[in-house]
Amino acid sequence: MQSSEVDSWSATLDLVDLTLLNKRLRNICDEMSFAMMRTAYSPIFSEGLDFSTLILDRQGRLVSTSGINPAMLGASLYAATWIIKEIGAENFAEGDVYVCNDPYRGGSHMPEHMMVTPVFVSGDVVAYIGNIAHLAEIGGMAPGSFAATATDVFQEGLRLPPVQLYDRGEPVQDIWRIMLSNHRTPDNSWGDLHAMLGSLRVGERRLRELIEERGVEGLDKAFSHLLDYAEAYLRAEISALPDGVYYGEDCMEDDGISDRPYWIRARVIVDGDELIFDYSDSDEQAVGPINAPYVVTLSASLNGLLYIIAKDVPVNAGIARPIQVVAPAGTITCVRLPGPCVGGQTEFQPRIMELIAGLVLSQILPERASAASGNTSLNFLFGGIDPRTGDYFAHYHFEGMGWGGRATSDGNSAQIVPHANCRNTPVEIFETRWPWVHEEYSLNEDSAGPGKFRGGLGIRRVIEVTSDVITVSALSERMKRKPWGLFGGRSGSCTSLEVQRSDDNGYRSFQETFNLVSPSKFANIRLNKGDKVRITSPSGGGYGDPLDRDPEQVVADVGLRFVSPESAREHYGVVIDSKGRVDPAATEQLRLEMSRDLE
Repeated sequence: MQSSEVDSWSATLDLVDLTLLNKRLRNICDEMSFAMMRTAYSPIFSEGLDFSTLILDRQGRLVSTSGINPAMLGASLYAATWIIKEIGAENFAEGDVYVCNDPYRGGSHMPEHMMVTPVFVSGDVVAYIGNIAHLAEIGGMAPGSFAATATDVFQEGLRLPPVQLYDRGEPVQDIWRIMLSNHRTPDNSWGDLHAMLGSLRVGERRLRELIEERGVEGLDKAFSHLLDYAEAYLRAEISALPDGVYYGEDCMEDDGISDRPYWIRARVIVDGDELIFDYSDSDEQAVGPINAPYVVTLSASLNGLLYIIAKDVPVNAGIARPIQVVAPAGTITCVRLPGPCVGGQTEFQPRIMELIAGLVLSQILPERASAASGNTSLNFLFGGIDPRTGDYFAHYHFEGMGWGGRATSDGNSAQIVPHANCRNTPVEIFETRWPWVHEEYSLNEDSAGPGKFRGGLGIRRVIEVTSDVITVSALSERMKRKPWGLFGGRSGSCTSLEVQRSDDNGYRSFQETFNLVSPSKFANIRLNKGDKVRITSPSGGGYGDPLDRDPEQVVADVGLRFVSPESAREHYGVVIDSKGRVDPAATEQLRLEMSRDLE
């Protein structure tokens, strides 16, 4: 483009132009994501999709993201900016790549690594390409680097400040040696890091094509317009809310170290076109690893808000402008060094998100809120020597559970927590890559919270150890407090982690079997060949009175084995005849009697 054409294009940008540009940038990020998924070594990339890809402007501000993992939103907004400020934009050269995983430098938790590379045109940085991805193994005190009993960040793995991974296109071998020497599965780490690098190259190539079409100045101004549009969009949505102070609270059940809850207390203050999330009254930071870095609390707050009020807003740095998050350092919402925080991203963030989207904003927009999901990633980690190869293996597995019912539909079943779009590991991959064999993988009948719109179902997974020894760890929630229902909906069901030793006939909880402090958070438990693990994930809460549910929907659920005939009668007041159909008269009478009992 000529200079006059660039000025003309940027000056006449309208909503159609911005929409097309936003879609183009999003497509670039999507292509980066596909490149990473298809070249990764670890199933957490190729199957789990636990990563995000980013385009950032010359200041490091987020312009576009693939949105594969919304849990990384806070880090997407600030991790690259931190890297650029700490290194100094003037110190970047073409071909440089920096990596950082420090939760005290804008990161979320240490397994998630941020990579960023500059895009140069005529000797000047005009943009940055970045990605954030969860490496399956980064060292630390437990295989899988998810130490549920860690008491400081140094036990959670290798912590990297912003360091140069590539210098002018050449690998910095000392950094690579340090990283791979501290990871239990260096081959996988090498492959996954190179998948991230390949993703950056795809993004840079596509962005250069866009720059050739639009020109540097025009694209620079368009980036600013996109950020301004996202800000204006969100301000308009906030302005439509009634001013006021809205309160909600929820808790983490324990921290893996002591058997006590940690409370999150949120005040959402709506003031014109601005919104404040105030967590000042939340508990002090925990000894164990359930704390959240500031960016995780920010991410959860934004995701909870966007989940309710702004589904079509472009996700970029503009959405943070009308928002203020008050999270005092040293509380569970803003961990202070050297507090551990690996569980903050997977357990704490969804708890805050649903606290905002469900308990707080339901006071303003009940028709958009949903009941609680199972609300845990149910992190299950394991490692050991594979007898088939003699190689060390390690894996980070997260589990699907039930989402909460909402005003128009039932909750989703067997799906990862609502703050992320990740997928769990398929059975075929599970058994091919690691020494486990599945006895059962099924939806958990009768687990969903009853309601006019019921919650989604959790799952039940039974797996047997086929190697001599395997070391397992877990970090999960919702084992003591059921997922809550809304507007008369009933609670969902809880998490369960059980083990059956090869010389035993029945299942018992890990807590009882190994004399643990927490039933849901433990590390480095050694299992032997023939031992079995039974994982039962929690379900979603119900929305609305179960007696208002369409009887035909209840019958359909019975036919699908989501609900038993006994539960249909007990919770929904639906009587099913011998042919599997609704008995209208008996159902009407039973529901009348149940309604009277509730009065």
